[in-house]
Amino acid sequence: MIAKKRRTIVGKLNKVTQFLYFCRIQLQKYIFLKRILLLSDTHSYIDDRILEYAKNADEIWHAGDFGNLEVIDELKKAGTLRGVFGNIDEAKIRAEFPEINIFECEKVKVVMIHIGGYPNKYAPRVKQILKGEKPQIFISGHSHILKVMYDKELEILHLNPGAAGKHGWHKMRTMLRFEIIGEKIENLEVVELGLK
Repeated sequence: MIAKKRRTIVGKLNKVTQFLYFCRIQLQKYIFLKRILLLSDTHSYIDDRILEYAKNADEIWHAGDFGNLEVIDELKKAGTLRGVFGNIDEAKIRAEFPEINIFECEKVKVVMIHIGGYPNKYAPRVKQILKGEKPQIFISGHSHILKVMYDKELEILHLNPGAAGKHGWHKMRTMLRFEIIGEKIENLEVVELGLK
């Protein structure tokens, strides 16, 4: 009888231990999880759809060509904003954001620049920065062409979210969203905002 009770108690303790381990793993995922919204080339355009996605992100990353300060203000109201200035951005925007932004999010190093090219077509200066910094993600904008490419040579994920604004030759307005969990980039998704 005592042995049977003992087995029952040990069995229950094992289940509790497994449950607590599962909870710890889930909690770690939550603590180290960042939901990222990546956009570029708004060219002074912002709408409720963009802002809704921004409000559901932990961080908003903008790869340049904000267009005006109102776009920046609206994005800052929605959440934490990181970015770089683009070639059309005025002096006030250039004073607020760098040309090149190198930062870490969780355990992922990021290099962002507005005009930087893409794997096998990097601007010469950019390739040197990437070789020196060794980021996991390289972000650029400017082209209005959505691109997600992995550079096998430099072991870098290149992201260009296309253009979220209505100015330019692109037809579909796009953004990217993804999650960073520790050192992993997961759940990358293209957001189509509709025709411009």
